[in-house]
Amino acid sequence: MIPELLPYVGEKPVKKYSIEFSKGSKYCFASPKRFAPCLLDPTFSALGLDQLFASIKHSSKVEYDLLGIIRLLTYGRLLEPASKMATMRQNDSYYRPLVKSSNDDNVYDALDVIYENKQQIIQRMNTCITRGIGRNTNTVFYDVTNFFFEVEQPDEDELDEEGNVIEYGLRKMGVSKENRKQPIVQMGLFLDDNGIPISIEMFPGNTLDHLTFRTAMKNTVDNLDLERFILIADRGMYNGTNMCHVLDQGNGYIVSKSLKKSTKNERAWVLDQEGYTVVSPDFRYKSRIVTRTVTAEDGSKRKIQEKVVIYWSRAFYAREKHENQSFLDFIEKLKANPSGFRVSVAQSRSLRKYMKKEMIHKETGEIVDSKKLLSMIDDDKLTEFNELMGYYQIVSSELEMDDLEIIDKYHGLTRIEDQFREMKGTLETRPIWVNTPEHVQAHLMICFIALTMMRVIQHKIKKSLPEDTTKDLNWSYGMPGEKFQKALLDWQVEQLSDEYYRMVNVDSDDLSLILKAFMLTIPNDLFTRGQLRTLASDISIF
Repeated sequence: MIPELLPYVGEKPVKKYSIEFSKGSKYCFASPKRFAPCLLDPTFSALGLDQLFASIKHSSKVEYDLLGIIRLLTYGRLLEPASKMATMRQNDSYYRPLVKSSNDDNVYDALDVIYENKQQIIQRMNTCITRGIGRNTNTVFYDVTNFFFEVEQPDEDELDEEGNVIEYGLRKMGVSKENRKQPIVQMGLFLDDNGIPISIEMFPGNTLDHLTFRTAMKNTVDNLDLERFILIADRGMYNGTNMCHVLDQGNGYIVSKSLKKSTKNERAWVLDQEGYTVVSPDFRYKSRIVTRTVTAEDGSKRKIQEKVVIYWSRAFYAREKHENQSFLDFIEKLKANPSGFRVSVAQSRSLRKYMKKEMIHKETGEIVDSKKLLSMIDDDKLTEFNELMGYYQIVSSELEMDDLEIIDKYHGLTRIEDQFREMKGTLETRPIWVNTPEHVQAHLMICFIALTMMRVIQHKIKKSLPEDTTKDLNWSYGMPGEKFQKALLDWQVEQLSDEYYRMVNVDSDDLSLILKAFMLTIPNDLFTRGQLRTLASDISIF
């Protein structure tokens, strides 16, 4: 139809398709292919990763399809997590195969490249996010988690001829967050106030949480040219040396501090009800400014000022009470009938801090005489244990910040816990199956890239939603990770002939929500190969 004649012929004629199927043709069988790269490719490109890996390939004269393999590993982690070899076999599941030419063993070569260029990858992603979305780094969150391996023995340390450690093994036995008995690797994660990851750092599994902190900052965040931020972290990170490093970089901090490890005078101040602001019967708080003497990184002694904020929450009290109920019940039964209990070495360890120390066998830890058990209970310590339930202590460098704002900012740390849940759940980061330290770190970098891509897309979804919708915890990122993953995995196209394709599962509510966020409308129509290519070009990530 000549466009100029349209006003004179009424409605535009509906286009009709005539497609013939011949017996024996491959098109007689449906063979839908993944179409998620329509959205994932622009996201990968917006983070600057396509140009970065193309440049790395050119400069290192890599002959295999480096960019294709890394895209395949990252998209596979987002859509259908599997081992590296199984992910390579997913290549033909995409509408247009992501890897053009290479053998499957090149996947391990690609892991080496990721490891060697880890800092450059983090730097490039941060630069693109800062320019595209804008890093909201008024507050930066840091926490540590760990991932287990399906191996029985930890890695040995590499020693020189004199027995000195040259390099520590990465897979080590440590305190597993999931109570696993296998070797683990520690991972520290930094997160911005938009809920988008900033960087990660890996450590041997037996590294204590607070020992990861300064190394993680020096290797990543300190080099990213971020504006002044307030670091939010839990009590595992708090010590004077760590806080000095934060201050020396021109930043501030809000960190929780263990009440149990505080001094007797500090705990007495907490329990003294004078000075509390009572918001309701369920919540009260107070604060004071103190001067502490701490050890700086160079070993010198320094004095720093901190605001100490204490609050009591009925919800926190109920949670603590529930978590310790079995122990409290045991103590009550013990008091009622001390001679009726045989206490093992393991039980005596948990009870030890509530015992009068002189009554415990120093060599075995066993209780000498169960009939004397009642007199061994230190009632003062038990009373303090019960009285401190429901109280929480936060310390901050921000002396002028309002107490409630400090508490509110600290509670934002729960957002980083959601990153760990997504990595262990949706992205199936563990168990880790690769073996060498380099490949382990590369695997975690792939998971980090995948997580960042998901958060960038979810950030766009959240911005497209009505404001009252995002108040729901399940919508804090616009869409839960599991729904996001399923919607993109189910988004497929099916080839009907040499010329035409049709969309599959494009009408799902979740996919519709994702596409709406990018103002992408999929018409009820068949598509040519050229039309499918142009869909991705219409998507703007930032």
